[in-house]
Amino acid sequence: MAGTRATVGFVGLGSMGGALAANLVAAGFDVVAHDAAGPDRVPAGAAGAADVAEVAGRADTVVCSLPDGAASEQVAGEIVALAGRRAAHVVDTSTVGVAAARRIAARLAGAGVGYVDAPVSGGVAGARARTITVMFAGSAADCAAVTPVLAGLSDRRVRVGDEPGLAQALKLANNFLSATALAATSEAIAFGTAAGLDPVTMLEALNGASGRSSATGDKFPNHVLTGRYAAGFTNSLMAKDVALYLAAVRERDGAVGDSDNSRNSRIGSVTAAVWERFAVVDPGVDFTRIYPFVKGT
Repeated sequence: MAGTRATVGFVGLGSMGGALAANLVAAGFDVVAHDAAGPDRVPAGAAGAADVAEVAGRADTVVCSLPDGAASEQVAGEIVALAGRRAAHVVDTSTVGVAAARRIAARLAGAGVGYVDAPVSGGVAGARARTITVMFAGSAADCAAVTPVLAGLSDRRVRVGDEPGLAQALKLANNFLSATALAATSEAIAFGTAAGLDPVTMLEALNGASGRSSATGDKFPNHVLTGRYAAGFTNSLMAKDVALYLAAVRERDGAVGDSDNSRNSRIGSVTAAVWERFAVVDPGVDFTRIYPFVKGT
């Protein structure tokens, strides 16, 4: 990507957004960035913007990394409202849910702005190492138009469909699996240590057996046993993502109210309840701290 001088806008410079924006700078793009928290979050080599309107007025493509669907919809509305916008495409790396992605796509399309649904998975460390996976969906024309930008974000990219919302569905399924594995592993390790097992020995055995997962292979050895608890993703965000997954399953099944009305959300309901309680008890902490939470309950 050396020598590329297309201008990319970036909105949302938290831990993940800041790392992704820095990747675009390193890939050779002119980056103009904005975060509601202020200009201190703008990465080195990028230009700061006062608001979303300035980003959309200066950039060809706007990348978003925002906490939820409400924030993404607000940014989309501000882009649509700008009469003199330069931006022709939006790439949304946020986890917003299937329904929100479809609403955002329709709203932007009405203003002639293409939308690529592109959530990411792999953590902040993965973003910095360019190993984070970008799952993206959108029309062939929109995806082709933003291909250089997607390549600037990460070396790992998978197009999962033609319609915005499909990448969200995959991201929610991914985070449901991650959340379930981490919660279940926490309970299993707590059980083993209470029985007298050494956790390091347990992980060595589990990682060579059928119980292996990202929790046993990464989260426990690198964050729990070390006491770092610094994976870069909060329990509140995980609780939000699992709730979005559960809502999408229930919507598909036509379920109303209690989870028992849904054929396919029984495990999801249990996982969602664990993470919701954890986020209420200790909001905003690193999601790997679910181990001491599970061990203490």
